[in-house]
Amino acid sequence: MYDEGVLSTLYIAFLPFKVNSDFLVSYYETDGWHKEVAIRAAEGARNHGLLNITAVDFFDTGLMIPPNNDEQQEIGGFFIELDHTITLHQRKLDLLKEQKKGFLQKMFPKNGAKVPELRFAGFADDWEERKLGDVFSERSERSSEGELISVTINSGVVKASELDRKDNSSNDKSNYKKVEVGDIAYNSMRMWQGASGYSSYDGILSPAYTVIIPKEGTDSKFFAYDFKRHDMIQTFKRNSQGLTSDTWNLKFPTLKSVKVMVPCMEEQTKISNFFERLDTTITLHQRKLDLLKEQKKGFLQKMFV
Repeated sequence: MYDEGVLSTLYIAFLPFKVNSDFLVSYYETDGWHKEVAIRAAEGARNHGLLNITAVDFFDTGLMIPPNNDEQQEIGGFFIELDHTITLHQRKLDLLKEQKKGFLQKMFPKNGAKVPELRFAGFADDWEERKLGDVFSERSERSSEGELISVTINSGVVKASELDRKDNSSNDKSNYKKVEVGDIAYNSMRMWQGASGYSSYDGILSPAYTVIIPKEGTDSKFFAYDFKRHDMIQTFKRNSQGLTSDTWNLKFPTLKSVKVMVPCMEEQTKISNFFERLDTTITLHQRKLDLLKEQKKGFLQKMFV
């Protein structure tokens, strides 16, 4: 909230009187008011071809307010404090995500470098340049039995049952690919967008995915984080084959020739453990933020008529 400013003429600005403004801000977030506005906006769409609400209709919407101004202030103040808490948690979460991006840049060598900018104490040797085919092989087993797994850009490898989306998998899963704990799975047509991840599950994947198995001396979690770095995603983009971005794909025969910088196994594990702990912290903050938002929804339902 600001002392003064300017708005586009598309917006409605008004000065409330005989009602607490903080109370109104919260009231306008309730489902009841949204439903009334949606009805009026739909009527406006039929009349004018646009989904909007005019100033006349807006000021004609009804309000259910407590007659006691003190109660209005108490309710408004309560939601102002709750919003402040939500904002602080959101900023903390955003900061943690930005910190992770920074660590991903600094804890892996930049293009042409043999060591990263940041290292754990006790490690001084140069990282070695290897081809991905030196540290991974492709899993070729097929199976129709097992948990259906999916690969997402933001969350990596997840159970398909946990996704809020329609199940578009084939009824005949005889050609589905097997995936085991410790493998890395990726979407061959979305690797250049970061659709890859470490699998914490045994299961099966659509044939559109590629599954790779770590060889001895390879920490697959380390590479799962490496594959999420901006520089690596750009490398995957350059190596993807196809005429347009809609048809780009990166199959293992091409992926295995991509060069990466690799430290000793102990340093790989140190790095992967660090990012795993950071991810756990981010997840906890995300859950806390989601809980606060759900609590706010509940209070909005119960504290307004």
